[in-house]
Amino acid sequence: MPSIMPIRDLRKTSEVSELAHKKQEPIFITKNGYSDLVVMSAELYDKYISIMRIDKAIFEAEEEMRNGGKAIDVDEAFAKLDEKYYG
Repeated sequence: MPSIMPIRDLRKTSEVSELAHKKQEPIFITKNGYSDLVVMSAELYDKYISIMRIDKAIFEAEEEMRNGGKAIDVDEAFAKLDEKYYG
């Protein structure tokens, strides 16, 4: 179940931090009864960013294929990656 708290509770910074680290899920902050902010631990943020990068790469690859991109053999793909990163 998501954590929801009013913006005034942000004054309790240590408690908010402890909750964010303990639950490892976003805490939704409301202002005047409406969603306003999302607070999360740095570890959870890093995890979300990593997932977002993977999703973006998949989306870009699908777009490339829809626009006439050519599929390549997995060995060729790894060879190109090795060349790109290791010279």
